[in-house]
Formats: sequence, structure tokens, C-alpha cells
Amino acid sequence: MAPALARKTESPIRRLRLRVRGAVQGVGFRPFAYRLARSMRLSGFVLNDSAGVLIEIEGEDAGRFPDAIRTYAPPLARIDSIDVVELAPAGGERFEILESLGGKSVTRISADAASCAECRRELTDPASRFFGYPFVNCTHCGPRFTITWSLPYDRAQTSMASFPMCRACAADYVDPENRRFHAEPVACPDCGPRLSHPIEDVAARLEEGAIVALKGIGGFHLLCDARNDAAVARLRQRKARDQKPFAVMLRHIEAARQLATPTEAEEALLLSPASPIVVVEARAGALSNLVAPGLRRIGLMLAYAPVHHLLFAAFSRLSPHCPAALVATSANPGGEPLVADNGDAARRLADIADLIVTHDRDIAVRADDSVLQMIDGAPAFIRRARGFVPEPVDLGSDGPSVIGTGADLKNTVCVTRGREAFLSQHVGGLDNAEAIRFQRDAMTHLCSILDVKPEFAACDLHPDFRSVRMAEGLNLPVVPVQHHLAHIAAVAAEHRLQGPVLGLALDGQGFGTDGTSWGGEMLAVEGPHWHRAGSLWPLPLPGGDRAAREPWRMGVAVLQAAGRADLARRLWPDHSDVVQLTTMLERGMRPPVTSSLGRLFDAAAAISGVRLVQAYEGQAAMAFEALVGAPRCLAGGYSIANGTLDFRPLILRLAEQEICGSDVADLFHGTLIAGLADWAAGGAAGLGTRQIALGGGCMMNRVLAAGLAQALRERGFVPHLPRLAPSNDGGIALGQAAYARQVIMNEHASMEENRTCA
Repeated sequence: MAPALARKTESPIRRLRLRVRGAVQGVGFRPFAYRLARSMRLSGFVLNDSAGVLIEIEGEDAGRFPDAIRTYAPPLARIDSIDVVELAPAGGERFEILESLGGKSVTRISADAASCAECRRELTDPASRFFGYPFVNCTHCGPRFTITWSLPYDRAQTSMASFPMCRACAADYVDPENRRFHAEPVACPDCGPRLSHPIEDVAARLEEGAIVALKGIGGFHLLCDARNDAAVARLRQRKARDQKPFAVMLRHIEAARQLATPTEAEEALLLSPASPIVVVEARAGALSNLVAPGLRRIGLMLAYAPVHHLLFAAFSRLSPHCPAALVATSANPGGEPLVADNGDAARRLADIADLIVTHDRDIAVRADDSVLQMIDGAPAFIRRARGFVPEPVDLGSDGPSVIGTGADLKNTVCVTRGREAFLSQHVGGLDNAEAIRFQRDAMTHLCSILDVKPEFAACDLHPDFRSVRMAEGLNLPVVPVQHHLAHIAAVAAEHRLQGPVLGLALDGQGFGTDGTSWGGEMLAVEGPHWHRAGSLWPLPLPGGDRAAREPWRMGVAVLQAAGRADLARRLWPDHSDVVQLTTMLERGMRPPVTSSLGRLFDAAAAISGVRLVQAYEGQAAMAFEALVGAPRCLAGGYSIANGTLDFRPLILRLAEQEICGSDVADLFHGTLIAGLADWAAGGAAGLGTRQIALGGGCMMNRVLAAGLAQALRERGFVPHLPRLAPSNDGGIALGQAAYARQVIMNEHASMEENRTCA
């Protein structure tokens, strides 16, 4: 609640109209404005409408009101702008909250927020009517985006519409001094949603080693005891998730400190209202080794919904001396999208979960948990979803509305409106019908809540991508955007970079303009104009996509390209496929080639003995990164000629020397950082810029990203890493939409210029 402000005397009576834009609906802004106006003895009104919040205030202190709004805004509010218009005084003694107005929406709904301290206190207070109620919330916390069908944000537009408020909740809702004043999801045990099973029973089943599917805020989690090897192994077997790491949910930050060693910045992320999964250093032996096999770091999150807090409280009663740790993974069987509907849960999770726990509040929009890590001193997304969507990226200037349909892996979609770009929640791989439906639903809902009809579509160049076909089916003019250009355009967009920018797109692989597989690219970009200024030395890609799943193939290919196929036979003498492949390469087999840095990582990981075959995307590179102690550069490990960076000398030396995996990891990462920094420095100097954008999936490697950024700073350049969108393909849609806008606006400007000249 805003403090009372000292009132000036003998000031003229003024009336002001304030248009407040940003994330200002669903965050308690109207009751905040009401209380603030009363404390300043101002009359007038406040209401929600399609543009945000409209306020008229009148009184002697009216001129101080706009600054007071910015200073004391509710914790979940994000104010983009306050436009002020002077009006003639109209008189009046009261300040009121008026009914919302509809119309074309230019505001936005806020993201979901973890339970606040006051709601958590009520949850455990026997004297509170919210005691033990798994849907307690207020204007400072709870679901927003995931329960909202359309704007303006009122109860009738949410999945709470089917729950009429009881007398007590209705009284809270209209009481300006109550924390639930105009809190749209307000409910209690007498009038609100209900859980299908008693919490004590759910905790008991988990304690026994069962797998539980629990409906939460944005969808279902699959839960099991993270200390129970048998339970974790059973979950892996049933979900067909052999080795990919699971996230772990904990009750509070003290439990996180017992299981891991989070830094102060990582703890701040864990405790933030978004309550994401944060990847931190784990303590050895604290959890089942099956939670994150072969990795030193683990994804942790704190309980963020009331039902989670109740579940952990029940656990503490069952095992008071052993703090609970629960595997909490998205309920998406067989690579399908997250399950969010009760009927879908019964059909799709019955073979995985021993118990399915539902509730009767619909999830309007499903959203996975967001995942972040600290890179180079600041948070970076691995997955952007619940808690952050639909917060926009400010593009810096107005432009046409464009929809970017993303990539086929880690798909998201992006819609621009005015100067803002809205990235959808994580959709995932578009390799099944459910995922494609989810992509279409996410696209439709995003356009609906933004009240936008896109004028153009942007997509990848790949002729076989499902996301490309989605764009082509929208009946809009389509702007194709090369995959790695989109990576760099996303970074340039969020940092609003002007003038020439050198981009290093360091990635797995993407379709290049020459029809080959790209993935280690130096791009010169200025507005709508770009060219490929250099690349990594192209390496054979034996088996095509199989090479990405079987790193040993890349190991053989790199050694053969370096003229030492014999080393492959020495490294893997008992691998019959190695002998066969080396023989085929020596006899002149010509597989496709790739400039991918991701495949170079695979080759190094295979040669070091870390992984010969991958169970999931990026496994070899992640395990290789986990071995790094102190990166160091191998003299003569790379060469640069005519814009091409060649690391074959490094791979050859690593294969020739009999050194352990950690030394190989140190030498590889250190040499990679030095080579890329020298390469980028030369390219940026030639382009006449100090701005270097670093994008692509390889930028999720903390050692590489932080080391490369620091090396570039030491050379006098300004590196820019992705912060508001993932560096992997989850950020592609943002880059597509942002770059396509520039192309479109440039074409329109050229047409206008030609007409003027004519």
C-alpha cells in the first residue's frame, strides 16, 4: 500500500487525465491508484480499458500523482509510459473505480507470479478462511496469463468466470483496503476451484515412491521423490526419457542451499516472482544420480503455487528430519506438448503416473516452467515460458505487425505490435500433430490477447520445416529469414543495436543460402542488409542427421579431414562402424558438409571419450562442458584465412595426445574462445564496428559464452549476449519477426522514394 504523501497547501486545483501503458492489468493497479488518490485527497476515477489503465485525478496535489505512480507502483506492474493531459476541473469529492471498457486492445496481460508471502502466511494460518486452500491468491500473486482468454483482464474473461464469488470473497473484492480488491482470481473453499485429492494422500503416495501427475498453474507436472533411485528410474522408463536431466522442486531457499551451491544472483532468480527453474552447481550425492546423469549442474525451482506449498508441508509432517526434494518435470509423454487439460491427462498420462491429481479451474493457456542460468554475470534463458510470457521486447520504434513462426525445434512464435515484440511460451519440437496444434493455438491466442491481425509472416529458409508451412498457410506475404541471421537479428533487436553489427552465430545446424548446412557463421548485418563474412571450416557430415545423434561419426570425419583417419582406428579399435566409415571416406565417399560449431563440439567430445552416442540433443556438449576446470589455449590450435576459421589442428592434437577428458575439455574450450575472439576481432575491424552480437545454441555453454564475451571486451569490442530470449532456437521467432520488419519498412521506404523521384 502506498504511504500517505504530505499535502502541499495553497496550490491551484488541477485535473489531469493519465494514460498508463504497460503490464498494468491484473496486478492490482486500480486499487493501488484508488488508495494513492485517497491518501493524496484527490477525486476522480480509474478504470481498465483496451489501452491499459485510464485515470483522471483532481485536486491540489494532482501534479505530483504521476511521479507517485512510478515510485509506488505494485510489485508486479511494469509501466512503459504515462501520458498526461491537462483538463478543466470538474469538481467531485470521491475517487472511484469504474467498470472496464472494451475496444481494440493495445495493453497486455502480466505473467503468472509465485505465491506472495502474505498468501503463504494465510495458507498456514488456521484462523484464515484460506487455511489449507490450494488456490489462494491476491493482486500481488497467482495466475494471470495462463487463465486469461482475452482482454481487458476481468474475471469474466478468465477461467474463473465459472466460479461466482461467495459473500466473503465479494466483500474482499470491493473493499479498497483489502489485498484482494479487484483481484480477478479471488476465491476461497466456499466458492472456488477444488483439488481432486487430499494433499495428505498425494504426499503419502510420493513418500511410497509413486509417480504423481499434478495439475498446477500452466499444466501438469510429473512428480516423484528425487532421492529415490527406483522412483526416478521408473519415471525415466515410463516417460521414455533415458538420460535427459530432470528439474527438482524444493520447498524453500534453505533446501536449495542443502542440495546445491547457488550464488547470490542465482538465489535472487529462484526467489523472484517468476519462480523459474535455475541451473546451479549441485552438491555431490545430495540427490539420486539418475536426476541429472553425468552433469555437475542441476535445475532447481522453488514451490511457486499454493498446492506446492501444501504438498511440501504435508511432506514435512511425514518426514520432519528429511527435507523433501521432488523431481518436477513437464508432463508431456513421447515428446508431445505439455498436458494441461483434465481429459487429456486421463488419456495421455495414465500409463506414466500412478496417481493423477486434477482441479476444476481450466488452464486457458498452457505454459512450461521457464529455465534460466547465469552467464557472464547476468541471467540467460534456456527456455522462456511461465513467469515471463507475455512480457514484450521493446524494438525501439513502430513498424508493421509481423508474425514469426520460428524453427522446428524448440519452437516459439513471435508477434509484433507497434514497437513491441511478443514471444510466445515454449512450444517445443514440431514433430507430431499435437505440437503443431499447440503452435497454432499459441499463435491464435497471442494475436487474440494483443488484438492484432498480422500483416506479414516470417519464417525459416528450410524447405521442409513445418514452421515454414505454417507461415505459408497464413495467407500473408511471407519473408524468409536465414536461420543464423535470425539468431543474430534476435540479439540485435533486444539490444536495439544500430549501424553495422558483426554477428557470430554459433549453432548446431541450419539451412544456408547455398543449400548446405551452416552453424558456425560470421555475419555482417546492417538493418535489412547482410552477408556471410566468414564461417568455420566445413567438415564432412557423414550420415547427415545421424551425425548429430552419433558424435563418433563427427570424430571420424574431422580426423579424416585433417588427413589422419588412422587415428580414428586407434581411438576406437573395437568399433566396427568406425572402421567401415573410415574406409568409405578414404575411398572417396563425399558426405554433405557443415560449418556447424555444434558438430565440432560433438567431434571433440567423442575424441575425449565423453560421448560416442547422444541420448538427447546437446548431451555430448553438456557433458564436455561439465569437465572444464581452467580453459587454456593450445598454441597453433587454429588458423584463420580468407574469413575461414579452421580448428582441425586442435582436433588433431587432441587425438594425438594421450590426455584425460578434463584436460581435453580445458584445451578445447580455451582454444575455441581464443580462435573465435581473434576471428571476430578481424571481422569487426574490417566492418568498422565495435558491436558484436553472439547468438546460437552454443551460447548456452557458459564457459564458451562468458569466455568469448570477456576475450572480446579485452580486445576493445562490445559483445552482446541474448538476455530476453533464449540463444537457442527458442529465440529464432523473435529474430525472424524483427528482421522481416526491417526488410518490409526498407522496401516501403524505397517505394516512397521512387514515387517521390518520379
